[in-house]
Amino acid sequence: MKAFGLTLNLKDDPQVIENYKAYHRNVWPEVEAALREVGITTMKIFLLGRRLFMYMESGDDFVAQRDFPRYLEQHPGCKAWDELMRTYQEKVPEAGEDEWWAMMEQVYDLGSGLQERAL
Repeated sequence: MKAFGLTLNLKDDPQVIENYKAYHRNVWPEVEAALREVGITTMKIFLLGRRLFMYMESGDDFVAQRDFPRYLEQHPGCKAWDELMRTYQEKVPEAGEDEWWAMMEQVYDLGSGLQERAL
């Protein structure tokens, strides 16, 4: 299993934020099906102010740079969903030039021993 943390901002407008939340209470079924098809097993999006944090889990064979474009290219409904959601979103300043959702670095995992012990 792989885990990912990604972030971006919503536009600074309370109505935009409410609309985004409303869409996510009723995500289009074809979007959820396509995410599962490309290997996403868990996806959660959290909001603080206008900052979004997405937590995802996938199978070990999932490669974000390969599989997210495939999700959009092979599923017209997903492309339409992505285009609609982007009207509510803004890249964060830390995002790379080729990133929309900025990939975050994992620095701790309670169960994995990922953290290095300082002596």
